[in-house]
Amino acid sequence: MKRRILLVDDELAVLLTLKAVLEFNGFEVETAASAREAKSKLKNGQFHMVITDMRMESENAGLEVAQAAKKAPYQPAVAMLTAFPLPGDDWQDQGADEMLVKPMNTQDLLVQIEALLVTHEDSKRGAKKQPALVTADKTAARKTRTAARKAVATS
Repeated sequence: MKRRILLVDDELAVLLTLKAVLEFNGFEVETAASAREAKSKLKNGQFHMVITDMRMESENAGLEVAQAAKKAPYQPAVAMLTAFPLPGDDWQDQGADEMLVKPMNTQDLLVQIEALLVTHEDSKRGAKKQPALVTADKTAARKTRTAARKAVATS
């Protein structure tokens, strides 16, 4: 079964380029060019991951998409894609699991997406465990993603 990604960006060139890269690497990709379109697709479809640009038709459009994704019953992983990252970990408070900074090397992007999908699935499975174990799983998942980012940065 192919992993499904909802890719959201208001820049057509970015949307089509990333879609092609992801499909070439075995993902099934659906696109949305606005927060409104993305929220509709989140309600009517099911995705393993949502990758959304942060700033689209409004300053908070990407955050709206992230929050809508977090409310979806199927709990997709959520990554923010931006050239202007929020300072610190503020993006995590807004519903994102990962921050992807543009421009990005294709291989680095794929490594980060794979790492997030794995740690997110692990933490979803852990949510069925006892609450103390869930917290430990989330901490471990965050450490794994951080290690993946550092490995990409040094390669």
